[in-house]
Amino acid sequence: MPVAPEILRVVEAVDAGALPRDLESETLDFKTQGRSVPDTLRDLAEATACLANSAGGSIVVGVADRERGAAALVGTDLDSTKVKRRIFELTDPRLTVSVDELTRTGHRLLVITVPASPDVHAVGGRSTERIGTSCEPMSSSRIATVVTERRGDDWSADDSTVPIGAADPLALELARAMLERSSDARRSGLARASDADLLPGLGLVTPRRTLVNAGALLFCADSGTTQLTYVHRRTPAGALVVNEPLNTPLLRALERAFDLIDVRSDRTSVNLPGGQQIQLADLPPVAVREAVVNAVMHRDYRRPEAVHVEHTATRLVVTSPGPFVTGVTVHNVLTTSPRSRNPLLAGAIRMLGLAETAGAGVDRMYAEMARLGHQPPAFTVDPDRVRVTLLGGAPNTFVACFAATLPVEESEDADTMLTLLTLLARRTVTAAVMAPLLQKPEDETQSILDRLSSETVRLLERTRESAQRRRPVYRLREHAVAALGPAVTYRRRTPDEYDRKIIALVREAGEVNARMVRLLLDLDAAPASRVLADLVERGILVKTSQAQRGPTVAYGPGPAFPKSSRTRDKRVRTSEEIA
Repeated sequence: MPVAPEILRVVEAVDAGALPRDLESETLDFKTQGRSVPDTLRDLAEATACLANSAGGSIVVGVADRERGAAALVGTDLDSTKVKRRIFELTDPRLTVSVDELTRTGHRLLVITVPASPDVHAVGGRSTERIGTSCEPMSSSRIATVVTERRGDDWSADDSTVPIGAADPLALELARAMLERSSDARRSGLARASDADLLPGLGLVTPRRTLVNAGALLFCADSGTTQLTYVHRRTPAGALVVNEPLNTPLLRALERAFDLIDVRSDRTSVNLPGGQQIQLADLPPVAVREAVVNAVMHRDYRRPEAVHVEHTATRLVVTSPGPFVTGVTVHNVLTTSPRSRNPLLAGAIRMLGLAETAGAGVDRMYAEMARLGHQPPAFTVDPDRVRVTLLGGAPNTFVACFAATLPVEESEDADTMLTLLTLLARRTVTAAVMAPLLQKPEDETQSILDRLSSETVRLLERTRESAQRRRPVYRLREHAVAALGPAVTYRRRTPDEYDRKIIALVREAGEVNARMVRLLLDLDAAPASRVLADLVERGILVKTSQAQRGPTVAYGPGPAFPKSSRTRDKRVRTSEEIA
């Protein structure tokens, strides 16, 4: 089979000078051939099993990951058929991969393509999985969890053997209150159902009239188990002020956690452009709820630990037991197709209105943080846990006010708000810059930037120099820069500002040249030349020296050079005197 285009691009990047280890990821690994062929083949078998136990990927053999350019492409003389056969022999269960040859600058490389496997593979009795750019050992409980996930088993749908009558009355009333707030007729109607009909309506009852695990978790208390804990510190390193294990049914524990967070969250008064005054919490409530609810929805309930919520005035850290569901990583958590380790539990939580519809929750977390000028949620993961950190603090009022002027569909869109947030600190962006931040392919990111620069949205514009390129450079439009004020950390210069500065200099000095323009506008040689050429084309300047090329070519006022207001005033006064 032909080598995938993305692998060809990576090898080209290495040849161009990129450091290979900087290009490695959850799905890409570089290897070199060792002195011993048997040892090398075993190393490759372990690396392929590691990728297969995760999301699959590719191994490029013959690339030294700590060298640059041509020195990194060391090549290999391993036989591709023997590599494929030996990987098959050493892995348990047997793993079939494809091995293709690739030649670059005279060096022969091997590309091993590894599928994501429904099984968990071991080499020499040891199983590993790809976490970041490392292969980490898998415990027996982790192996059991992965196998269960890949078979489609749902722990939350299993029979708990707990009778319906054990459901907590307060948890049932809380569920009714949540359902009553829904605009969906079926859900709001369920709020008026009897206990005997409410729980089946949420899908939480077995044919034997007992609760499934999700039902027992949400509506029944287990005195021996804590599913959620909340701690509060005044500062991240300060002493504990509150340490509360929430031992009630999970539905009540969630509501209690939200109350504890809300009462300890500072608020800032913000006057919106229309005159309305609103109170903005230092940590946006929507992002807080999604972080906590996602943790309880997707955690591994085969592990005994509780979901842990640590709260300070400007930070919320939510830690849930177990790693991401297979296929989800820190690099695709924003865009990967929705999946859950506990589908029935997730469905009940969404039906109660505690979480966004499938696949929308993480997007909202990103958008809500950016709307206040805060950085996006930070995810870290290891084999035992997932941690999400929200860094808040007083909202950036300029960003919040500007976001309030955007159409609702844009202010709630993660792509729009992340692009805006990025351009607060960067003068320009491209699709290549934004693609990893939006966690989307470059072509899809290009479409997003084109939409944001359209006359319908009018948030971005293409720079003059790149307007005709296939991959343009984008910046905020002038009205956005003005509205965002101090939130923009650089000083934006527009063509109109270029005109004003150069015209003022010509009035003072009589003429300008490219060197003077470069110093005046802090531009490189090529952009300075383009600015002067544009002014000449519009008749504002004309060449006034004999030289035709070079930085010393002089330019003076042209036929379209604007007259000064002082000259116009003098002409008016002279006419009055004559009259």
